[in-house]
Amino acid sequence: MKKIFLLAAAAFFAFAASAQISGARKPIFYSVSFPNAQHHEAEITMTIPDAPSGSLKVRMSRSSPGRYATHEFGKNIYNVRATDGEGNPLTIEQIEGDVYEISVHPAVVNVSYTLFGNHADGTYVGIDASHAHLNMPAAFMWGIGLASRPVKFAFNDLEKYGWKVATQLKHEADNVYSAPDLQYMMDSPTELAAVKTNYWELVNTNGKKQTMGIAVHSDDDQVTIDNFAKMVQKVVLEERAVFGEQPNYDFGSYTFLDDVHPTVFGDGMEHRNSTCIVSGADKIGGNEKYLLGTYSHEFFHSWNVERIRPKSLEPFNFEHANMSNELWFAEGFTQYYGEMLLVRSGFNTVDEYTGTIAGLVNSVTASPAPAKFPPTQMSRYAVFTDAGVAVDATNYGNIFTSYYVYGGATALALDLRLRSEFKLTLDDYMRQVWLAYGKTGKPYTIPDLQAVLGKLTNPKFAAAFFNDYVYGVKKNDYQALLANAGLLLQKAQLGKGWMGRVQSKPSNGGLMITGSTISNTPIYKAGIDAGDIILKIDGQEAKSASAFAEAVKDKKPGDKVAVSYKNRTGNHEATIVLEESPAFEVVTFEKAGKELTQQQKDFRSNWLSSKVK
Repeated sequence: MKKIFLLAAAAFFAFAASAQISGARKPIFYSVSFPNAQHHEAEITMTIPDAPSGSLKVRMSRSSPGRYATHEFGKNIYNVRATDGEGNPLTIEQIEGDVYEISVHPAVVNVSYTLFGNHADGTYVGIDASHAHLNMPAAFMWGIGLASRPVKFAFNDLEKYGWKVATQLKHEADNVYSAPDLQYMMDSPTELAAVKTNYWELVNTNGKKQTMGIAVHSDDDQVTIDNFAKMVQKVVLEERAVFGEQPNYDFGSYTFLDDVHPTVFGDGMEHRNSTCIVSGADKIGGNEKYLLGTYSHEFFHSWNVERIRPKSLEPFNFEHANMSNELWFAEGFTQYYGEMLLVRSGFNTVDEYTGTIAGLVNSVTASPAPAKFPPTQMSRYAVFTDAGVAVDATNYGNIFTSYYVYGGATALALDLRLRSEFKLTLDDYMRQVWLAYGKTGKPYTIPDLQAVLGKLTNPKFAAAFFNDYVYGVKKNDYQALLANAGLLLQKAQLGKGWMGRVQSKPSNGGLMITGSTISNTPIYKAGIDAGDIILKIDGQEAKSASAFAEAVKDKKPGDKVAVSYKNRTGNHEATIVLEESPAFEVVTFEKAGKELTQQQKDFRSNWLSSKVK
């Protein structure tokens, strides 16, 4: 421990001296070491030079860029201690769960602590002998009131473990990396591992050269990584074609950080000049198409969210989650493009894409929440649902539809309406939003988005679309819109009896309903809900979850199913009147045996064919 501190101190004072010579603000310096990586621990020392006079407070974050709910990162640090520049102890007091105070201190303050991390995803930290997967808000304390200070890191023990550094932080020298301020630092996930890389040069449409690359920690060989990189390049070019140019990435580069292994937790998280992708697959080889969906979605964010930025997310608050009305656009439109561009890139066929379209349509037509709540309200609900942790039961099935698919369905409808009503495209709209708010760095509001659409089409159309489908709960005519592209929207279970999806488990001689039943389902309308124990269904004893499917498999809408159940008020009888499922499926006209007109062929081709020139 003493050796680690001395190394950190020597490196820091070298930086401090150079900062004094240049007259620049002295950086806050982090020394990061891994003496106990096998047991998921790191040792971190934060050195604050020119600490402000008076009480100094340092803290862990409670939110993370790209994540919209709060998370208690302070629970995973311990052995917190403070010293002066000579290593003498200072009194440090924990005044909140994630906040510490040093009331009396000299100009230089060191705060050291142990970090535990065993959950590699897009938000948290994963440390073992194979890697250190660092999402910065979950890993690093910071000084309150010092957000504008530059930051430097020394990542130690790289040779010991055979690790390389993959990050959007600026490489200064050897194991030293930097960020201009706290916001950039927190937005810079870092993977320390034996990563395999593939970088390529891309000339942007403005003539500037950029370095693009993937840095992968997986059990694949280099040939697999190189081949996958070629697939990623196609997606990159297809996405650039939507906006007509790529952003000017800081330091001239963009990196896809990817951690692939069954021990990690699937996720994707966008950042300004990189993205953090985590997959529980065994490796990339054989899973390329599956993984490309996350790459496509997250890379689209380098325009939409990272630069086309909602005003509600500016500046990002690390002490509490920002609430936003705009996630239906920021995440939902990105969701739409992330999947659709895989068709344009040639990785998915139109027939494969029909399942995605059906999912978007069903999210707003077959679920009860969109009938009551608009996309704006679902966006605000992200403060509870975006990987938020709750131990109590919720009623999400009835009151929430993800802003990803709600916004994706809105984007689908707007794209098809622009094409059919104005001979324009959603690409045209996204490009205008980019020029007005992304390229300029000006955060937007929903009225701003409406104004751009009004200039592209006309103010009357834009006002009606936003009032009906963004602020309101009206639904587009997806059947007519999809028919323009020769796609048939039809009931997925036409003429079949349906009682609704039921979550259950064996309990007390029957099947206990374990989750809230959904308000637009027959079983809900029969008065059955969570906590009820089904004893008999359609005359048969309820022993396994398959009992529900067995009871309806040969029945039609209007048929009745008798149910015996019990709860804390006693034994009961109920009758479930079956209905037809509201879920739709989408099939091509060709598969449905319908003739495809030339106009429909052209419409589909203009929509889903490659735009790379």
